[in-house]
Amino acid sequence: MRKELMEILACPMCKGPLTLRVEVEEGVEVVKGSLHCAKCRESYPIEDSIPNLLPPALRV
Repeated sequence: MRKELMEILACPMCKGPLTLRVEVEEGVEVVKGSLHCAKCRESYPIEDSIPNLLPPALRV
């Protein structure tokens, strides 16, 4: 996931702002990490550069 996406991403549950937490980064790509919403306290994982923004009940 490119960091520039943070400008357009919002929490899918409450539409609040997301905070990026980077674990592994390669150049401009975030390979592993998470997106966190302080408003509803949900976290969304980033695996293999792909953010999973599905609601928690729908994640497998």
